Amino acid sequence: MDIVLFDFSREDFLPLTFTRPVGDLRCGILTFAERWSTLLKADFSYKTVDYLQEKYPIKNSNNSIFINSTVFPNDELIKSICKLGKDEALVKDGIVLACNSNEKIFDVKEYKSLEYTGEIELIKYPWDLFRINSMAIEYDFELITKGRKSCELSSTNGVIGDKNRIFVEEGVQAEFCTFNTKEGSIYLGKNSQVQEGSHLRGSISLGDNATINMGSRIYGGTTIGLFSKVGGEIHNSVIWGYSNKGHDGFIGNSVIGQWCNFGADSNSSNMKNNYADVKMWSYKERKFINSGLQFCGTVMGDHSKTAINTQLNTGTVIGVFANIFTAGFPPNLVNSFSWGGAKGSDKFRLDKAFEIADLVMKRRGEILTDIERKVLAKIYEINQ
Repeated sequence: MDIVLFDFSREDFLPLTFTRPVGDLRCGILTFAERWSTLLKADFSYKTVDYLQEKYPIKNSNNSIFINSTVFPNDELIKSICKLGKDEALVKDGIVLACNSNEKIFDVKEYKSLEYTGEIELIKYPWDLFRINSMAIEYDFELITKGRKSCELSSTNGVIGDKNRIFVEEGVQAEFCTFNTKEGSIYLGKNSQVQEGSHLRGSISLGDNATINMGSRIYGGTTIGLFSKVGGEIHNSVIWGYSNKGHDGFIGNSVIGQWCNFGADSNSSNMKNNYADVKMWSYKERKFINSGLQFCGTVMGDHSKTAINTQLNTGTVIGVFANIFTAGFPPNLVNSFSWGGAKGSDKFRLDKAFEIADLVMKRRGEILTDIERKVLAKIYEINQ
């Protein structure tokens, strides 16, 4: 059996899904696809929009379970999905949760619908990724560490709480730091590094080859993706991977995409002065909508960057390949390929964007492929 993660409400997750399927979003330790793959012990692929499908190809299979990318798993749901017969779909309140199909393109109307009566957790917006991140970290921690033995944490470190709630993969470097597990688990990925004087308060996930710089303060509900480098103060945020926030400055209740960079002393406000709910830009509705959250910082698309001392307002949404360097507070919506970040800013030239992306990725041993150039060119066209 193969798993196909299909996009659901993709436009609600922009700008993060300009560059990836919904199933490739990260929440907890794993991406949505990685979590389902681990649970069902199956390979995965994606059913997404045409311009992303070449980069994220769907696998040929005569036995595929299509799963709604936005549904967080639970035991009852997993059992119900595994019981699906051929051409049966699992549905909850009109939303398709899963479908047993041998077709790459399926119309759920042609399948027998089975109503799911259990509870589900639907991830509807980008800010839900940090809202449920502590829960997701704990879920993934149990999933990927069960029956395994942690490597030893150096004795120079201080542990507050249960040391068994810290899992250390091979190659981890950490000296003279504190790890507090009283409110959540801490996962340290392979070859990750926590430099001296840093303080971590779970729940926290540090991805493979990621680095926390000296003297950092990382609070609960935070995921730092693979190969990312962070410093300063971070609270309840999700960083996909290959991104940098290496200096002092604060981000909280935020979601940061891939290949992003925060200049030194950049800060992101996560609460309004009047304590009101934060409104966030909806690409789907083309207006600011109520997030229902009092704490909500920044949602940043891939390849975007801030200059030194950038101050981001509460509830800022930044598109793909935005380069923010103008004086004062940028607007709450910074368009993709913005050159400067202010309203009416020039547009980042596509050839220059490719040039910078190529340089940035080569520093991490990656290359900007022709397929990725085509994807970015399409996003550039969409955001004209």
